[in-house]
Amino acid sequence: MKTNKVNIQEAIAKGETSLGIEFGSTRIKAVLIDNRFETIATGSYEWENRLEDGIWTYNLVDIITGLQAAYSEMKQKVELEFGITIRTIGSIGVSAMMHGYMAFDKTGEQLVPFRTWRNTTTSSAAKELTSLFQFNIPERWSIAHLYQAILNEEKHLPRIDYITTLAGFIHWLLSGEKVLGIGDASGMFPIDESTQDYNEAMLKQFDNQIAKKDYPWTLKDILPKVSIAGEQTGELTQVGAKILDRSRNLQPGIPICPPEGDAGTGMVATNSVRKRTGNVSVGTSVFSMIVLEKELSKVYPEIDLVTTPNGSPVAMVHANNCSSDLNAWLGLFREFSKAMGQEVNTNQLFEVMLNKALEADPDGGGLLSYGYYSGENITGLAQGRPLFVRSPESNFNLANFMRTHLFSAFGALKIGMDILTKKENVSIDGILAHGGLFITPVVGQKIVAAAMNVPVSVMETAGEGGAWGMSILASYMRNKKQDESLEDFLDNNVFKDVDGKEIYPDGLDVTGFEEFMERYEKGLVIEKAAVAHLII
Repeated sequence: MKTNKVNIQEAIAKGETSLGIEFGSTRIKAVLIDNRFETIATGSYEWENRLEDGIWTYNLVDIITGLQAAYSEMKQKVELEFGITIRTIGSIGVSAMMHGYMAFDKTGEQLVPFRTWRNTTTSSAAKELTSLFQFNIPERWSIAHLYQAILNEEKHLPRIDYITTLAGFIHWLLSGEKVLGIGDASGMFPIDESTQDYNEAMLKQFDNQIAKKDYPWTLKDILPKVSIAGEQTGELTQVGAKILDRSRNLQPGIPICPPEGDAGTGMVATNSVRKRTGNVSVGTSVFSMIVLEKELSKVYPEIDLVTTPNGSPVAMVHANNCSSDLNAWLGLFREFSKAMGQEVNTNQLFEVMLNKALEADPDGGGLLSYGYYSGENITGLAQGRPLFVRSPESNFNLANFMRTHLFSAFGALKIGMDILTKKENVSIDGILAHGGLFITPVVGQKIVAAAMNVPVSVMETAGEGGAWGMSILASYMRNKKQDESLEDFLDNNVFKDVDGKEIYPDGLDVTGFEEFMERYEKGLVIEKAAVAHLII
């Protein structure tokens, strides 16, 4: 039963609410929830990364503008619908894209432009550190970016006082605290599960590795403090309140929970923080998170080892590319429709086009696609070129075209997931999926179920995504019982009455996806040639 309007008004007035703000790759979203975890209002801001001097980045002006715009839109919706101006909030949490590199000096000046997860310029550093630690260090991890800067002898290095992620930076702006949730921290540097902190032995290995550089810092000095879900990691300062709310109505002193990465908020939003559960998050990039029962037998460059927001070990498969190429093709179809005098809204366009994939040949009719807008670590490409390829014998029709692009969106992810399920025999009871693709019923679930060969569920909260998950973490900090685990809080409170729609893998879909993957892996030579010879 929905919370009535009077109760919501009282909750807003008393500050019995939680706010989550997430910086996604194309959208910044603010979600305000009540104590029943239902969304009161949302606000958003569309943005895009920029390729500047060969680096994918967002500038600080866009970051702060987007933060303010998303909050302002949410605040205005509350005022319009409930007639109340927000002056306080029960708890706040910030999340963002993981990894990347934001470096600052002692005065807080940013030393180099923000280097996002999307950059694939750190392969030398990643390989050296993986060998040094005997632990997979992906190219997008913060420590890889730092070490690559060291290998490149960049001038800013002696001035470093603090490095962090985007979520850590926003948290610092709002609270003045240099801290990071353990899930996001595990994408900066390896975590020791027993201490719930950075791996001490690896910290020493790194310092020894760079000792001859004689920098005026050790690695631990410049990393954020690690914090666990449920802890309070500061309050909204006067400066933070003025940054967040341009109208100056919001008061300082609001408790703030540990900032997290989008992987962690995805796990929370899909209730997949227990062992043997997992989730897949779909957007510009795609990643799966599988909570492990035991350690993997060896190091795999395709598999990241990170943690849940409460510190449990997670195998993460992350592909840099997912929906961008599919969205571009749908934009082309929208142009065609408009040229024919038929205006189509976005939801209708996606629903009609995605459902065509259900009418396709199981393997996509012999078509092949690579939606590589940027480099792809799993398949070893430093740069990307979106490609669509077919032979004269291919069954080229709209249904197969759509199925092929959906298969391709999850192709790199499947390579990593096959390592877990086929080589390491990792048991997965089910996958929970979230992201905009799953707003259209059935199609996305069927494709992911075929890719992973496990049941895939989508909950009613699937469209809310990570910002809602972040607001849940903020609520957990404020409302948890003494010694109540995050898993129990989610099971017994947040998801107690939430329905999920589960789809099991279809045998023909699974076989069809495997046949597509044979083409996909053989055809990588075409994609690599397009990049190597700069055809376009």
